[in-house]
Amino acid sequence: MPGGRRGLVAPQNTFLENIIRRSNSQPDSSFLLANAQIVDFPIVYCNESFCKISGYNRAEVMQKSCRYVCGFMYGELTDKETVGRLEYTLENQQQDQFEILLYKKNKTPLWLLLQVAPIRNERDLVVLFLLTFRDITALKQPIDSEDTKGAVNLFLPVLGLSKFAKLARSVTRSRQFSAHLPTLKDPTKQSNLAHMMSLSADIMPQYRQEAPKTPPHILLHYCAFKAIWDWVILCLTFYTAIMVPYNVAFKNKTSEDVSLLVVDSIVDVIFFIDIVLNFHTTFVGPGGEVVSDPKVIRMNYLKSWFIIDLLSCLPYDVFNAFDRDEDGIGSLFSALKVVRLLRLGRVVRKLDRYLEYGAAMLILLLCFYMLVAHWLACIWYSIGRSDADNGIQYSWLWKLANVTQSPYSYIWSNDTGPELVNGPSRKSMYVTALYFTMTCMTSVGFGNVAAETDNEKVFTICMMIIAALLYATIFGHVTTIIQQMTSATAKYHDMLNNVREFMKLHEVPKALSERVMDYVVSTWAMTKGLDTEKVSAANTYHLPPTPFIYSV
Repeated sequence: MPGGRRGLVAPQNTFLENIIRRSNSQPDSSFLLANAQIVDFPIVYCNESFCKISGYNRAEVMQKSCRYVCGFMYGELTDKETVGRLEYTLENQQQDQFEILLYKKNKTPLWLLLQVAPIRNERDLVVLFLLTFRDITALKQPIDSEDTKGAVNLFLPVLGLSKFAKLARSVTRSRQFSAHLPTLKDPTKQSNLAHMMSLSADIMPQYRQEAPKTPPHILLHYCAFKAIWDWVILCLTFYTAIMVPYNVAFKNKTSEDVSLLVVDSIVDVIFFIDIVLNFHTTFVGPGGEVVSDPKVIRMNYLKSWFIIDLLSCLPYDVFNAFDRDEDGIGSLFSALKVVRLLRLGRVVRKLDRYLEYGAAMLILLLCFYMLVAHWLACIWYSIGRSDADNGIQYSWLWKLANVTQSPYSYIWSNDTGPELVNGPSRKSMYVTALYFTMTCMTSVGFGNVAAETDNEKVFTICMMIIAALLYATIFGHVTTIIQQMTSATAKYHDMLNNVREFMKLHEVPKALSERVMDYVVSTWAMTKGLDTEKVSAANTYHLPPTPFIYSV
């Protein structure tokens, strides 16, 4: 059986995700990430904004050397002194900012404000360089080629500016610089990096392993409390799936049994609490991330399971308690109890949690098989009761009454006509109905309880068709689960047999054979037959998006 997705629930390195999210909130900001532990500092990531301003696609940028800070974008007017300062900053793992003239892929000049910051891990080692860029072309003076003495101008739109316009532009430039350029007093402090990214120091992303953070009122969907709560909901769901069809089929009025009414009311309250918790529980997003935003959680739940959960937890028993007319609205609410079976949807949506355990899944499949048999038994009783009420005296209920020497009798009423009374006990009728459905579903059929009326025969045919498909599906999965449980042991014995046959075939000496067998047994005891290479190869393609850092 395929396992369910739990999301990135283990501690993740969320540095890259935080940088991307916060950079996206600033449309004019782009950045590169370079590996600080490899010679020439290769680029390991660039965002879409950088690709747009440079004209290069991501494949052309990745793994290019960052030692000379985007040397592939240098041009004839790029300042050599600034390039030297940048190289010195990288070599000494310092933090600094520069104004530099670079060139796009189409050779268009581009003035950029470049800010360099080293990123340290939890061991205080510099593992990455973060290079952020901001386009300041509009704030720079026109660039004239000195060799042509003004014949070539690289920024034509600003050639015709008057002195007043140039003064206004200079004032605007100084204001914009003062707004987003920090004064670097201590280049060793990471708080300067926070200013670069327009972040405060307390929320600056760090390159370290950390669990997904959630607001105080949000529950993680994989926490211990939620796991226990899901199993409680599972048990109560099966209770509902058993009692609702039984009460409807046997017309068991909850309002007449105070203890049953109290229990059902408590179950309704618990399911209502579950609805409230679902509004405050994380879920796995499309990309495998754990979504903890309260607004997103609420909207996701409202669009998915909220209506079904609400309908399944309405207090139909309370409504039915105030109406004593069996043919009135009370009977309608009694029939609406079937809506509570929608609670089974809670099991479906959380099936991935139960799929993780083979023994639990085996028990769930067997319980579901018995649950279907219970439903069919309730329907079988309803059909027999309906035929008996209509005067058919050769149905299975009449035969059961004769065998148990508890015959039915009629009471005549001027208002309702003949009413069927007496007969076998409710326990005897239910056990007999369940016995019949189980014999049919397992294709045994002893024949002591059989379909006699046309309605019973039609239902039996439909039941056998459903049971055949259900039997093949469920017990096919049960066989697979049991085989998986014993696969390790079978593999172990098969390996030992192969080793023994190899020893006999090649006439290996007894002393050497014993040493080989000891080695095989001890190796298996340590590895449990786990193929580490296969597991590593499988996990390589499912790692979260994190820049690759290699130590030299």
